[in-house]
Amino acid sequence: MVNNGSNEGSDREGSSSPSSSSSSEQEKAAEKFEYSGWVYHLGVNTIGQDYCHLRFLFVKGKYVEMYKRDPHENPGIKPIRKGAVGYTLMVEELGRRKVNNGELYVLRLSNRLDESRKGEIACATAGEATKWMEAFDHAKQRAEYELAKGGSCMQRKLKNMENNELNFEGHRPRMRRYAHGLRKLVRIGKGPEALLRQTSNLGDEHVKSDGFFKGDVGDAVEAHQWKCVHTVNGVRIFEDVADGKKRKEDVLVKSVGVVDANMDTVFEMVLSLDRRKRYEWDMMTSDLELVDSLNGHNDVVYGTYDPKYLTRWQSKRDFVFSRQWFRGQDDGAYTILQFPAIHKKKPPRSSYRRTNITPSTWEIKALDPASPSDAPRCLVTLMLEISSSGWRKWKKYQHSTFEKTIPYALLCQVAGLREYFEANPSPTYASSTTTVQSESSASSGSYSEFLDGDESDQFYDAIAADETSSSDDEDSDDDVEVLKKNDGKVKLKNVSWAIARLALKRNTAPSSEKELDASISPVSVNAIQVHGSLRVGKDDTDADCWTSPDGQGFMIRGQTYLKDSSKITGGIPLLKLLAVDWFKSDAKIDRIAAHPRCLVQSEAAKKLPFILVINLQVPAKPNYSLVMYYAADRPIKQDSLLGKFVDGSDTFRDSRFKLIPSIKEGYWMVKRAVGTKACLLGKAVTCRYLRQDNFLEIDVDIGSSSVARSIINLVLGYVTSLVVDLAILVEAKEENELPEYILGTVRLNRLKPESAVDFEAS
Repeated sequence: MVNNGSNEGSDREGSSSPSSSSSSEQEKAAEKFEYSGWVYHLGVNTIGQDYCHLRFLFVKGKYVEMYKRDPHENPGIKPIRKGAVGYTLMVEELGRRKVNNGELYVLRLSNRLDESRKGEIACATAGEATKWMEAFDHAKQRAEYELAKGGSCMQRKLKNMENNELNFEGHRPRMRRYAHGLRKLVRIGKGPEALLRQTSNLGDEHVKSDGFFKGDVGDAVEAHQWKCVHTVNGVRIFEDVADGKKRKEDVLVKSVGVVDANMDTVFEMVLSLDRRKRYEWDMMTSDLELVDSLNGHNDVVYGTYDPKYLTRWQSKRDFVFSRQWFRGQDDGAYTILQFPAIHKKKPPRSSYRRTNITPSTWEIKALDPASPSDAPRCLVTLMLEISSSGWRKWKKYQHSTFEKTIPYALLCQVAGLREYFEANPSPTYASSTTTVQSESSASSGSYSEFLDGDESDQFYDAIAADETSSSDDEDSDDDVEVLKKNDGKVKLKNVSWAIARLALKRNTAPSSEKELDASISPVSVNAIQVHGSLRVGKDDTDADCWTSPDGQGFMIRGQTYLKDSSKITGGIPLLKLLAVDWFKSDAKIDRIAAHPRCLVQSEAAKKLPFILVINLQVPAKPNYSLVMYYAADRPIKQDSLLGKFVDGSDTFRDSRFKLIPSIKEGYWMVKRAVGTKACLLGKAVTCRYLRQDNFLEIDVDIGSSSVARSIINLVLGYVTSLVVDLAILVEAKEENELPEYILGTVRLNRLKPESAVDFEAS
């Protein structure tokens, strides 16, 4: 799969047409990639029943077509649904959903200008869902490329087409030609047979990983220091010995092993409640049942176990715990968080002793195969928080009693998984994502020649249509249908930071010289004249405040990143953090910078050449907004990367606006949930941009993603004890844009929700 940055037009206020200097990125978007594979089309029919049709989806250029059969095997077959992808298409991952006693991974496609225009497709694995999201993203890039080439006439046509809602019932006019010219065809999944048996036979269904995710290095420097203290059946057990003297109540331990299976398959196995399979690898938590599904990324599970395998006198036990999972944006790695929980559907029962399951996290990451023909592998890590008393006693006296404890049995789950897949080897792997060259005898033509239909046909209209309404045109005997009631890649090189920084200075000019106009005298601002509602901290021990650290704690792309994926530590931020506001409101707060009493509208701020306003919108009751104001003391060069970002299209901004999180102090489960990987916010959540006067405001709607909502809810539960560092960047994707630089940083010291200022009263 490819994952190029996108450049597409926007009608959001303040956006301009794409800069011609970004032509290299547009040319990449113009490559003729085609994506195809089997998916499920989900919806509700006219009699109120949910349907689930097996369909073949074909994404080529900016057009999407849906078939009942594979058109590669059935030349001349007509699509039953088709439409165009435009700049208002939104693709949201909804997570797991139970369909016909199986679990599918659902994507919602919608129009961000009209929430009523939407539809859903589903995939057998989370990995396939991610690939389809990339396919639709590439289709948006193609639309942007054609928009940039077409000029103002094409822009008006594209905007008009986004506002026309069309009915996609029945067949559309026939397709002229199936394929033109030489292009790359990317197949996703292994076909309908694999999809149909996915829900009942996870052990036999493997999907080959892309294999380009490298390393186990985050984008922020972590404080953990792991020491191997035990090995069992080829699995290593580690203890976190960093600041060991300070930790009195609990100890972090983890077991790490390499499992010979695709990471999608291992992830499914860990989440699976199938007792028959869990009995083969899990000696502790194999008797599980689903209690409640909170959303596609969060559920509650009840389990029982008999401790007779560990001790002789304890009674049977039961437990309730919640599971929360998500997939990394950069490397595709899975993280599963498990917490003890209480649920009204599962009160304590007689003859069972209710216990709290040990808080734990699973991390599943793909490993590069030694050769292309090798089976996929993944690195599986299980991390636990356990009491220090028994752990330290075992370490001191080396008693074998540790091997009779529950934490040990849990840590051995990694070994159980490893042996399970050794004993159940996968069949010969057929690639889930194969790239082939497709060439027809017809002459090469533009993508507009592929369809006879109106270009204003939008694909979210197509998949939102009730399929049963067109039964006269579609032969239902060919459908695989399920009905149910309505109720229910980064790599850190082994070089010292000093050498990396020396190379940075030798090979490139400082970021301020590249991005800001050095011929203009810098403008200074009195800090007393610009201040926010959140105060500046005195030091790191202070609470409910902010500071601005340097970039030493973050890893960014170095000068040679495109060649060797090497990263370097960040330096001094390009922009200065002036102030931070901490607001609360009943409704989500947008366009703060346009508010008359906002800092940006002050006389002192208007004298500054440029201000970047980051508004992190936190969904809660009430809603919160954390607003950061970053200033440049000199004008921005128009041809610089920052200049392209500030005055470019919203899609270009979405493809480049990057944030790196790092929790310096706080509960370890929150640290694992937030992670240290850089995130393209425009790809993960909805970002809205306001470009006016001397400022650019970015409103980051965290609530627009179910995954982000789950994580932020966890963070809010511990926010008063957290020290969080954030770095914002414009991602460098071209050689002349490297090395990256940090736009700005902020450190949030133990925020108090009650200290937030009421925005309406401010």
